[in-house]
Amino acid sequence: MLDRVGSMRGFVDLHSHWIASIDDGARSPEEGIALLRGLHAAGFSTVVATPHMRPGMFDNDRVALTRAFDAMAEPLAEARAQGAVLPDVHLASEHFLDDTVFHRLTHGEALPYPGGGAALVELPTETFPVRLAHRFVDLSRASIVPVLAHPERYRPVWTDDTCLDPLIDAGAHLLLDVCALVGKYGQTAQRAAEKLLEEDAYEAACSDAHRLKDVDVVHAAIARLESLAGKDETERLLGHAPRRLLTLRPTAKPV
Repeated sequence: MLDRVGSMRGFVDLHSHWIASIDDGARSPEEGIALLRGLHAAGFSTVVATPHMRPGMFDNDRVALTRAFDAMAEPLAEARAQGAVLPDVHLASEHFLDDTVFHRLTHGEALPYPGGGAALVELPTETFPVRLAHRFVDLSRASIVPVLAHPERYRPVWTDDTCLDPLIDAGAHLLLDVCALVGKYGQTAQRAAEKLLEEDAYEAACSDAHRLKDVDVVHAAIARLESLAGKDETERLLGHAPRRLLTLRPTAKPV
């Protein structure tokens, strides 16, 4: 069972929304800091902010997201000075894979993970875009490993999870939203997550936490992950693999 003071486990959260007032995550610096404290208590020593980049819904670009991240520096420093125990923090983005954001990803205008060699991508919930696998190939050719957010929450996966095979073949890594394992998104998403976990389809796992109230769910979900997959696999999904993706650097582009 996961200790409530689990920060010594050194987990790396590749997907969370703790930056204030930039998307559907934390609404104030205080809420963002409280969320970070909770994630640290859940075992995360490193947490990456991944605010949405989704034109028409969250009209954020790299400049706006960097500005919002930088604005959190002073509140974080003040909280630490007052004794708050917080994880190390980094900035990336959750890239909705439409034409605009795809262009940004392939032209150096997006926000990949800090190493620059992997980026978090999100798809429409109801149906996959046409020629999606080709776009994943193009990302790989642009020296970006596409990390697919919460595949268990996409309706095409509910019908037949082999729809993910062409994406994996094209270079995608699957990122489990661990809270799906305890039914946060409904029973169908939970069953899909359990099946993909059993199939060893996931490269890594994350919290996708938006609010402080999510932290209790994250605690329960990590315990559930460990009961299903074992301690070693939990450490891989939440520790070793995310750490590698966080520092993955671009490969040489083909001539």
